[in-house]
Amino acid sequence: MNEGKPQVSSRQRRGAISLLLAMVLLGVFPLDVLLPSFPALAEHFRTSPADIALSISLFAVGIAFAQLLIGPLSDVIGRKGLLLVGMSISMLGALGCALTSDYTLFLGFRLIQALGCGCFVLSQALVQDLFEGEERDRLRILMVTATGLFISVSPLAGTFLQASLGWRGSFWVFTALAAAVLLKAWLFLDNSRPAASDRPGHFLKAYQRVLGDFDFVGHWLISAFAFACHFSFIVISPLIFMDQLQLSAYDFSLILLIYGAAYVVGGIIATVLSRRITPGQQIVVGLSLILLSGLVMLSLSATFELSPATVLIPMLVCTAGTTIARPAATSRAMGLFPEIAGTSAAAGSTLIFICGGLISALISLSPANLQSTLGCSFVLLSAVALALNSRISRRTRTLQVTAIVQPGAD
Repeated sequence: MNEGKPQVSSRQRRGAISLLLAMVLLGVFPLDVLLPSFPALAEHFRTSPADIALSISLFAVGIAFAQLLIGPLSDVIGRKGLLLVGMSISMLGALGCALTSDYTLFLGFRLIQALGCGCFVLSQALVQDLFEGEERDRLRILMVTATGLFISVSPLAGTFLQASLGWRGSFWVFTALAAAVLLKAWLFLDNSRPAASDRPGHFLKAYQRVLGDFDFVGHWLISAFAFACHFSFIVISPLIFMDQLQLSAYDFSLILLIYGAAYVVGGIIATVLSRRITPGQQIVVGLSLILLSGLVMLSLSATFELSPATVLIPMLVCTAGTTIARPAATSRAMGLFPEIAGTSAAAGSTLIFICGGLISALISLSPANLQSTLGCSFVLLSAVALALNSRISRRTRTLQVTAIVQPGAD
């Protein structure tokens, strides 16, 4: 079972975990730390906060398309070199954003930063390469939980950076952190590749293989829909709390601090559930919580006026559901093609970021009814994801019965 997998010492394992968590931090940083700077960015570039929100969606789509190349290429030439190149490009984009005074150029440099940040897709491939079994599943839960913890702290950090360094501060700090992670990756990682002898050499053939598998696409779509619920809220939260409710950047950061704490609680629950129920059941529990959160949000929006509580209460439920469902769905998807983990991670992450970017962009285009639109999207996305999970489960049972009835079948 372990044939072809590199032996990882305890010291290497600790180093890998710290590197992966640093990559998670940098994946959150370009999005969430910038949120308190929305008004300052809009004023500086003489545009609206809604346009700044759309720039976040553009960033997500840019990451998605970069991953399409980076993932399968890493299966051929290795993870380390691509990670180093991607980090360098992201630093160049961040420096460009900090130095420009033109909004169009700002969008261009944000896109360059996003293309570099596409290398963060390699975190899932590295998990698949270096860990196995329950340890791998627990690490994915830890990474999602760490995402929530970083999300909870990021707006507060962004408020501090905005007050001390202005909106450019987040880009300066990102550049410094990216340089530190680049150095750590250079020192720690070997440029090894998966040892599978049948590794495909052609990108399109590799994508055809993974995207032609219904279970693979279905599980990644489940993870994508759960992510889209979280990402949509993150993108439009400045529009709700700072634009519509006129909260200060500091008050806004405190609200997201509470929201991020729900990720930590969800991670604890997910860890407990992973030891007691199957991944399929974890997915059902998580998606059911997202569905419940959407119904609660719609009910609150119809009954009460818009307030921090009417938005935050259902979001806490949604976040717990996201933290439970996403790691289970991701692990099931990544376990199907371990020999081409880079391609698998790229295909899945592209689905995630395209869904998150497009859905959040659509929601941000209805500023008059953001709360009810958000609630409707939660209900719709979770219902479709539950239907997908049910279809995958029925298909798996059918294949198992067929294997028992026809044991000699190929």
